[in-house]
Amino acid sequence: MFRAVTEAMNIVHISQEDQDNVFAMVSAVLWLGDVSFTIIDNENHVEITVEEAAETVSRLLGCSIEDLNLALSKRHMKVNNENIVQKLTLTQATDTRDALAKALYASLFEWLVEQINKSLSVGKRRTGRSISILDIYGFESFDKNSFEQFCINYANERLQQHFNRHLFKLEQEEYVEDGIDWAKVEFEDNQDCLNLFEKKPLGLLSLLDEESTFPNATDLTFANKLKQHLDTNSCFRGERGKAFTVRHYAGEVAYDTSGFLEKNRDLLHMDSIQFLAKCKLSIPQTFASKMLAQSDNLESVPYRPSVADSQKLSVAMKFKGQLFQLMQRLESTTPHFIRCIKPNNLQLPAIYGQELVLQQLKCCGVLEVVRISRSGYPTRMTHQKFARRYGFLLLEDVASQDPLSVSVAILHQFNILPEMYQVGYTKLFFRTGQIGNLENTRNRTLHGVLRVQSCFRGYQARRHASERSRGVLALQSFIRAENARQSYSSLLRKHRAATLVQKNLRGWRARRYFIKIRKASVVIQSGIRGCLVRRCAGNVDLLNVLREFESKKEADGDQILIKASFLAELQRRILRAEATVREKDEENEMLHQRLQQYENRWLEYEQKMKAMEEMWQKQMRSLQSSLSVAKKSLALDETPRMSDSSVEQSWESNGNHVGGGSSQQLAAAPRITGREMNASMSVIGRLAEELEQRSQVFADDAKFLVEVKSGQADASLNPDVELRRLKQNFDSWKKDFGSRIRETKVILNKLASGGGGGGNESSPNSAKRKWWGRLNTSKFS
Repeated sequence: MFRAVTEAMNIVHISQEDQDNVFAMVSAVLWLGDVSFTIIDNENHVEITVEEAAETVSRLLGCSIEDLNLALSKRHMKVNNENIVQKLTLTQATDTRDALAKALYASLFEWLVEQINKSLSVGKRRTGRSISILDIYGFESFDKNSFEQFCINYANERLQQHFNRHLFKLEQEEYVEDGIDWAKVEFEDNQDCLNLFEKKPLGLLSLLDEESTFPNATDLTFANKLKQHLDTNSCFRGERGKAFTVRHYAGEVAYDTSGFLEKNRDLLHMDSIQFLAKCKLSIPQTFASKMLAQSDNLESVPYRPSVADSQKLSVAMKFKGQLFQLMQRLESTTPHFIRCIKPNNLQLPAIYGQELVLQQLKCCGVLEVVRISRSGYPTRMTHQKFARRYGFLLLEDVASQDPLSVSVAILHQFNILPEMYQVGYTKLFFRTGQIGNLENTRNRTLHGVLRVQSCFRGYQARRHASERSRGVLALQSFIRAENARQSYSSLLRKHRAATLVQKNLRGWRARRYFIKIRKASVVIQSGIRGCLVRRCAGNVDLLNVLREFESKKEADGDQILIKASFLAELQRRILRAEATVREKDEENEMLHQRLQQYENRWLEYEQKMKAMEEMWQKQMRSLQSSLSVAKKSLALDETPRMSDSSVEQSWESNGNHVGGGSSQQLAAAPRITGREMNASMSVIGRLAEELEQRSQVFADDAKFLVEVKSGQADASLNPDVELRRLKQNFDSWKKDFGSRIRETKVILNKLASGGGGGGNESSPNSAKRKWWGRLNTSKFS
């Protein structure tokens, strides 16, 4: 049970410290009952006995033993502006102790209720309209009715008066004030019974408070006083002994005054409240402050009787003040009543006592309420409110008419029978169920209006959204177009700059290479020409001698006899010259052959370049076919082995075709001497080597993508994206490689045409031919 209590406190968010304080207060209440007193003099004055109970109470409340003894054994009073300390007797001290225990327990109960309400509250407290439910104890009548039943039945009399006032008095007064045709319904008013309780100074409550102030008063003296002063009241009847009978609205109830005075006295003195305020713990201080606040509030109510001790408030006085506050709150609301009927006195289910139920219905005034409801007009509404609420239902425009005319027009339009309503001075009164038809029509019309409004607003919203979407799309298209144009302009400038840089770089490299080749050609040509000139120098001297001899012979016209030795020397020179000429002719022929070989080599290299270009195109087609095979393999999720074998075979066939063909052609080509041949061979070799390397790289990449797609290889990449990127790289490399082949071809063609240096070599040969022709002509002449 203790665990269930602690779990419940945790659920309502009561802290552990507050839980400890709660258990401490419960323990203090229990230990207070065990506090005992010791008589200290002959006048029966007492002090508390210092033992375990008193020590435990002081420790639990956070006070000293002296303060506890002072609060329970002494009382401070103010008489004629003088403070007097009165010692309490054993009976008074015991009553003070018990009153303090009851006050602690009641305050603890109220504090727990307040904490639970705080935990269950939702958000801020609203000040608008609200619904409150009052569930109060019902009318009680037992074999022996005491002070508790007396207070409960008094509260029910006050609530019955509130019920009668709203359902009978105010209802019929409103009918009369508004001038409608109405037959007054009689009902039983309980005002006489209320006067019996509340009348001053000869009411039940006033006499009870007065008798409670007398120290020697008893329950019998209180009963006799009631019989003496109230015997003439129609709602009161005195009985023998301590009993009296009150005729309530629900029937007669006999009360026994035994214990009335004791229960009515509130023995909690102001000293006890001040004692709680001085305690060190926070929770007793909280209890004391709330007790003081409640005392101040109750002293301000108009029903408070004048008592000698202003510090005391009787239980009946407190109950009356609380009931008055409740009625004030109820008067500020629009009440609706629910009557609970007791089906039988046996307190057994499924038993219905007709006479008992009928008696309760009569006593509670339910029959009169039903009669008023059936013959009356429970629904009422002012002309202005009715016209404003239902005026839009009229088929004609009645905005210029007064509210009464509009209201009558509404009633005629909806064919409401005249006996179902009445028109008052300021209001319209309707019988039960009539206003419901108007409300249904109004709700249907408003629903239709809302549907039309929602459709129109939806159309406007969609049109606005469409226009805004079109505007956004247009703005986005403009911005994207401008960004694209700027990006294209930037890319175009970069491309032009890159093209210009590449053009200048390639031109510079080509010019530098051409200059090297040309210088090498000039050096070779100069060397060969120098050698030829040096070899022909002797023959030129001999020709000069022969020319001089012939000129002399022609000048003299005589035959000159030449010595045999000189002729022999000339013959030998001629033979040597002829041999030299033959050697030169042979060298010239050999040079012609070499030149022809060079030209053939240039033609072969040109054919080889064409063949390499064709091979490159075939290689490109082969690479494209390999990429398409890989792409199809990736798309169709074919088996990795088939895809890999197809790609590998394609690459191997292409590699064999390119590598083998190029190597065989290079091997079959005849060797060419010269620095320009070495340069051209190195350029062609680098191109062939690059072709083989890039082919192998593309083959490996395609094979790896196939393995990734098939799951043979693990990599954090997208095979489809990488395949498209590989194709883009292949296309860019293909374009660049083709341009370099074309540039190489152009350079080789220039070198071939630059062999005009070799063409220039024909001039010595032609010179030698001319010289040899002149020599033969002169010899035979």
